[in-house]
Amino acid sequence: MNRELLLSLAIGYVLGSIPFGLLLTWISGRGDIREIGSGNIGATNVLRTGSKPLAVATLVLDCLKATAAILIARGLFGDLDDLGARYAAGGAMIGHLYPIWLKFKGGKGVATFLGVLIPLFPVAAAIYAAIWLGLLVTLRISSVAGMTAALSAPIAAVLFKPSLLPLLLGFAVLVLWKHRENILRLRKGTEPRIGSKTSSTA
Repeated sequence: MNRELLLSLAIGYVLGSIPFGLLLTWISGRGDIREIGSGNIGATNVLRTGSKPLAVATLVLDCLKATAAILIARGLFGDLDDLGARYAAGGAMIGHLYPIWLKFKGGKGVATFLGVLIPLFPVAAAIYAAIWLGLLVTLRISSVAGMTAALSAPIAAVLFKPSLLPLLLGFAVLVLWKHRENILRLRKGTEPRIGSKTSSTA
């Protein structure tokens, strides 16, 4: 791995590890999001503060930080294989899921995964967003919507861009791993819907 790829990875990690959910809730005077609901720093848990604008802002910023990392890497180290962008994508995902500043306890990666796809694989991003939003509206179970959307990315890679399959499959597996507690609740039939008093995070 050369210096440019290492720097791309570092850029991705630093940007990806910015805990927007934690920062926004703290700045708005709503306390430490880690002490609310599930303790997760993602948008679904931010919604438990009672502020939809904060939740939306968290979702958008968690998405765009990955997009920004990839665009910066491309601008600095663009090459024919787009390796810098891929390393930045990996850094952004790992940074969001395991931020060093929060003792490696980060979010679950659904919004950040979308942010990776927007510049790296726009067709998959459109499919991902449609599935995610569609299931959120119909089922109102955030974890199901997020995990299903994540799984759509490697499937889209098989169909349209096989070179990205290993990377996107790895990201999808990470998202599923971070949702392991949600999966257990789904199996038990205890995973609540968005808006319920016991709503769980995605």
